[in-house]
Amino acid sequence: MKKSTSLLFLGSIMTLFSCSNTSESVSTETYPNVVATFAGKIDLNNLSNYANQTKPAYITKDNTADNPITDKGATLGRVLFYDKNLSSNNTISCASCHIQANAFGDDTDASDGVNGTTTRHAMRLINSRFSNERKFFWDERATTLENQTSQPIQNHIEMGFSGTSGDGSITTLITKLQSIGYYKELFKYVYGSEEITENKLQLALAQFIRSIQSFDSKYDAGRSTVQNDNQAFPNFTAQENLGKNLFLTPPVFDTNGVRTSGGFGCAGCHAAPEFDIDPNTKNNGIIGILNGTGIDITNTRAPSLRDLVNTNGIPNGPMMHTGSFATLQNVIGHYGNITIAPRNTNLDPRLTPGGIGQQLNFQPGEVNALIAFIKTLSGTNVYIDPKWSSPFK
Repeated sequence: MKKSTSLLFLGSIMTLFSCSNTSESVSTETYPNVVATFAGKIDLNNLSNYANQTKPAYITKDNTADNPITDKGATLGRVLFYDKNLSSNNTISCASCHIQANAFGDDTDASDGVNGTTTRHAMRLINSRFSNERKFFWDERATTLENQTSQPIQNHIEMGFSGTSGDGSITTLITKLQSIGYYKELFKYVYGSEEITENKLQLALAQFIRSIQSFDSKYDAGRSTVQNDNQAFPNFTAQENLGKNLFLTPPVFDTNGVRTSGGFGCAGCHAAPEFDIDPNTKNNGIIGILNGTGIDITNTRAPSLRDLVNTNGIPNGPMMHTGSFATLQNVIGHYGNITIAPRNTNLDPRLTPGGIGQQLNFQPGEVNALIAFIKTLSGTNVYIDPKWSSPFK
């Protein structure tokens, strides 16, 4: 990051931080457009709790140091996240592809944009505040969540302010937002000034996204009663505890890459208790291109496994960057028998013991046990909590 950009970024953080942790009463007459637009959804005198949510003691990651979550900032981020004005033709918002009912992911392979469909499946956004990997997008091209938030806006296909192909630029969007009454009021409320900048958009959107957390799962209820993940969880069934052991325990392979004992070693890339992807992972063997031909070996990111399925145990949309797997059985089957594609020079070595594609040699009941454990990672509140829902009436 260039020095001038860094100073601007840090200066905006300090401005946001200093003016967003106060609890002064505000007059509704000062914010008439906010009141008219978000009545019953946002009360500036009684903001939702984004900044001081509880988290389990065993969750040690926290990626908010450079942009602390504030109630004011996340409230603005919520409005931006759900506002279709952020697209060039007023038809697409961030929430169009990251849907609360799907754990902030999409239930289609490719999401609709203003000029076609996306080239990779939309990732779920659960618990990004606590992720091990701080880079974003499947190919990790965004170095921070802040940087990620404005890239879909500036994508010709997704939201249409690319500055190319006849699109307006991010400056066009800012001019557009500055003409909207509730943004004049909200930016002044949060930042002390009506001025809108890309950096301010990034900070507020990132605060809202990082506020989306899920720690009310069966896994969390069990983990809170034991000292570590290797102990049997008293609230788990025998099948769920077996699945947990298979998830956590590394496999033992013979010289032909066939598992002879141990577990499946899922935790080698998706470590408990965050279940986020290890930053050092490489490609997982899925090298297809969504709606295209050829191969793509650059995809090394993945969302957290938390809320991979919904409260009914059904996946929150297709899985992998291609959306090519519809069921957990499909996913586990892929890892159960890894085939090394000739041109995949970026395959993670953890999947190729001795240079051979792993064969997990599933035993009766093991796949169902792993699925039963993965289902314990899903909560309920994230799907229904109004503070993460659309603020528009």
